Amino acid sequence: PLDWTLWRIGYSARLLKTNCFRTAASNTSFPAVWMLLAQYSGRVPGLFVVVKKKNFFTMPETVEDKANLELYLPHPEVRGMTRLNREAFKRTVVVPVLKVKKEIVNTLLKSLKHTVLQRPGLKRVVEDPEDEDSRLVILDPHKISEFSLGESDQEVLKQLNVHPEVSKYNLELTYENFKSEEILRAVLPEGQEVTSGFSRVGHIAHLNLRDHQLPYRHLIGQVIIDKNPGITCVVNKTSIIDSTYRNFQMEVLAGERNLVTKVKENNITYELDFSKVYWNPRLSTEHGRIVELLKPSDVLFDVFAGIGPFAIPAAKKKCRVFANDLNPESYSWLLRNCKLNKVDNKIKAFNMDGRDFLLGPVREELSRELPLLKEEQKTSFHIVMNLPALAIEFLDVFQHLLAGEPCSAAGLPTVHCYGFSKHDDPAKDVRERAEASLGTSLDGRCSTYLVRNVAPNKEMLCISFQIPAEVLYKRPSIPASKRLCSSRDFSEEKLKKS
Repeated sequence: PLDWTLWRIGYSARLLKTNCFRTAASNTSFPAVWMLLAQYSGRVPGLFVVVKKKNFFTMPETVEDKANLELYLPHPEVRGMTRLNREAFKRTVVVPVLKVKKEIVNTLLKSLKHTVLQRPGLKRVVEDPEDEDSRLVILDPHKISEFSLGESDQEVLKQLNVHPEVSKYNLELTYENFKSEEILRAVLPEGQEVTSGFSRVGHIAHLNLRDHQLPYRHLIGQVIIDKNPGITCVVNKTSIIDSTYRNFQMEVLAGERNLVTKVKENNITYELDFSKVYWNPRLSTEHGRIVELLKPSDVLFDVFAGIGPFAIPAAKKKCRVFANDLNPESYSWLLRNCKLNKVDNKIKAFNMDGRDFLLGPVREELSRELPLLKEEQKTSFHIVMNLPALAIEFLDVFQHLLAGEPCSAAGLPTVHCYGFSKHDDPAKDVRERAEASLGTSLDGRCSTYLVRNVAPNKEMLCISFQIPAEVLYKRPSIPASKRLCSSRDFSEEKLKKS
């Protein structure tokens, strides 16, 4: 069956995508097959596609192995430090070196590339204090057993006419030489989890610290700034997201207190005040997936538009867009971003409650446009409802939203509604809740897409479906007098025939 075939494609694509993200930067575009799959996920009834993209930032360094961790561990006196003292991280370690004439250093580095020290931030070649014509090449102490080279390495040195004697060298390590995770692992109480990831929003790093990390939060913030170029402000989330305006309380841990920033997503630039509006860089893939479903001349109604990550790319794609958000700050930044991206004449923006937006501008536009829609026209109507905590509860608005004769099946609007689920079967849970709000079954006429894992046992999903005609339209009731007339006419016609 088609669903099973597409599920298998989805599985293969997940493997493909996983491999892509291991080797490519986070902004690498999808393979063509993946984007085709994303298109199907919004159109094929019953299709449930799982996608997980790593579009949050981890600290760019990781600890190689336990042996390296022991060698490059900062001074033990830093344990328990809550105020960053960079001088306390100084440490001297003994490493093996080879004395080499400076003319052949580059050749030697290439020939012994698996034996030479390979650690970012540390020089592999240093001056020889006893001979200005020679250099000391630092070797990896974990690959040199008892400070002596193996036979293959000795053969290389023989060909280069280099004496194989390995000497000891005191290498001073400073705060600059240690990686973020090494610093935090040395500082935090032994055995406790180390913060290793954050969301990056422009110049801001956004953390969600655990309780045991809070006493060290200012030090953690400063380390992140020191080790990540471009980060000048670190904040920690101190409350859950408020469902009304979708923002949250935060504490500035380190750096400047400027929370107005600029971000780039899917080649579009946005400006925002991170303390007053909702922005999640982990949703960039989902924004791109929905926009990919749209065609030029389609109509998009964005019920909870935020600062425009669905609306603005859709307008860039020459769609007609109606974008709404209840948060006055989001509405203000939406207008600003429309002008910034030169689509302010293609987007009608509203600052209303989502329910009022659906009952007002959306109903008016659909009532005007759907009756004029001809069979040969290929305009589609899409309604995006990205408020996962509450959006499913708004679906009851579509019950008898329009009056009159239904439009063609192809013209019925497609809804993309987001929700959270902690259920064992999240796709079934979201579908059943949507059916309860709509008052009808969606079995066989919806697709469910796993957007991301929000927390342990909590998923974010998108359910897509065309609004059934029997839900969307309220058939005009026939007055009693007309019903009586019609019944009498039918009886007389029947008598004549008999």
